[in-house]
Amino acid sequence: MRMTIPVARVLSALLADPEAPRYGLDLMRLTDLPSGTLYPVLHRLRAAGWLAAEWEDIDPVAAGRPARRYYRLTGDGVRAARLALAELRALAPEGRPSRGGAEPTGAPAW
Repeated sequence: MRMTIPVARVLSALLADPEAPRYGLDLMRLTDLPSGTLYPVLHRLRAAGWLAAEWEDIDPVAAGRPARRYYRLTGDGVRAARLALAELRALAPEGRPSRGGAEPTGAPAW
C-alpha cells in the first residue's frame, strides 16, 4: 500500500475508533478530503484487504435517504495501518510536530 497523505488521513480517522463503522460523508468530514480523493483511497484499501465494506439494511423510502455504505478496518487492516502510520511518523522530518501516543486520535494535520 502506497502511503500518501490522503491514505494516512483515512487510516488515522478509521483507527481513532476501529470498531466504529464509518460512511463516506462521515469520513469526508473527519479527513477534510473531497469525495474524488476519498473514494479512490477507500477502493485501494478494500483491494488490499485492509478495509471491509457493507451496505446498511434500510428502506430508503422510510429512512428518507439512500442506504449508506459503511467501512471498517479488518483485523489485518488495523495491524497494517498502525504499522504504516508508525513508520510514517518515524520518517517525519525533525521539527514537525509529533502527534504522540500509540493511537491516532483523528486525521493528521499534514
